[in-house]
Amino acid sequence: MSDGVSIWATGNWQGLAVAAGAGLLIGLERERRKRARGDSAGLRSYTVAALIGALTAGEPVLLGVGALLVAGLALLAQWKNSGPDPGNTSELALFATFLIGVQAMHQLALAAACAVALALLLALRKPLHRLAHQGLSEAQLHDALLLAAGALIALPLIPAEPQAWLGGIRLRPMASLVLLILSLQVAGQLALQWLGPQAGLRLSGLLSGFVSSTATIAALGSRVRQQGPGAAEANPNLSLLAQAAGLSTVATWAQAALILATLAPAELGRLSPVLAAGAATALLLLAALSRLGVAVAPTRAAPVALAKGSALRWREAVSVAVFLLLVSGLVSWAQAHLGAGGVRAGAALGGLADAHAPVAALAALRSAGGLSAELLGQGILLALASNSLTRTVTAALAGGVGFAGRVAAVLWPSWAVAALAYSVT
Repeated sequence: MSDGVSIWATGNWQGLAVAAGAGLLIGLERERRKRARGDSAGLRSYTVAALIGALTAGEPVLLGVGALLVAGLALLAQWKNSGPDPGNTSELALFATFLIGVQAMHQLALAAACAVALALLLALRKPLHRLAHQGLSEAQLHDALLLAAGALIALPLIPAEPQAWLGGIRLRPMASLVLLILSLQVAGQLALQWLGPQAGLRLSGLLSGFVSSTATIAALGSRVRQQGPGAAEANPNLSLLAQAAGLSTVATWAQAALILATLAPAELGRLSPVLAAGAATALLLLAALSRLGVAVAPTRAAPVALAKGSALRWREAVSVAVFLLLVSGLVSWAQAHLGAGGVRAGAALGGLADAHAPVAALAALRSAGGLSAELLGQGILLALASNSLTRTVTAALAGGVGFAGRVAAVLWPSWAVAALAYSVT
């Protein structure tokens, strides 16, 4: 006996129960497939495999014998299974169930989580196959692999410590924001593809707002004018486009919360009611405007076309990251040389171009200890106010007065409610 984790030495009946439950859960799913595929292993086989793993855990000799036994049975089942495409999922699942039983004697929570994940993976066979063959294009799969490589390989290599040459700003959270932007680009494309032009456009507007609400409003406004001069107000898709633009403003409030959670998590609890008030007001206004018929009649045509090829717009994401660093440097310099007034002015000026950059800069400075909590809240509200002005003007230039009016009817009341919420906290 080596480490005393076996059931014989410790009486770890809870681990044994988790192992049995894991085997039953996975076995139930495999039992449903047993008749269709002709597998020899079903509910009882998977449960016994998990129990063998639990009973032999901590006993090297018995563990080796049990592993060889289960692996041998899995290979035998694979050999006996006939058909043009027999596969080996069930055999691998049987051996994985044995390993889960072993793990149950060490870490109950991990074993239970693995059992649920494996059972879910097996149960979602058809949806996953449909996703692989029909739901994702080759370009989208390539995008997903690039994002995974960035998150698992590149991101850990970026320094996590505050950088003195950037005024104490940490680069890894900034890189995480870039990955978030790229992920939302892919999610927006998939939303249009899977949900269709109406629901997909609304969700795409929301997700694109996490990247840039201003750019989203400009793009949607340009679609309002596609019918030609003077036809903007007659556009039957105006209501839908305005709703998508309004949802991009909701994303701005949510993005501010995500930035705080990433760069200054200690401040999120204090400012989350303010940000939630802004987002909730925007959502309520969008719902009210739609119900009261302020928007034009329902749409009759699809206003968007599905983009082909890669959804990753690297230039846009990197540009956002560079702008974040530039605005961070501006606000840091203003704090050092001009005091609180300089920070407010820097936040307002930065917000004219992008709302996320000054929020990120203020949060990074607050996390580094170079900014007071009061100045953080004031700066965020100033940045969002100046950016609301930019978005209103952009909506008017891109989509006309009617489109801008609908956007402004969401932007400014939501900001006013957030400012009121901040004043009473």
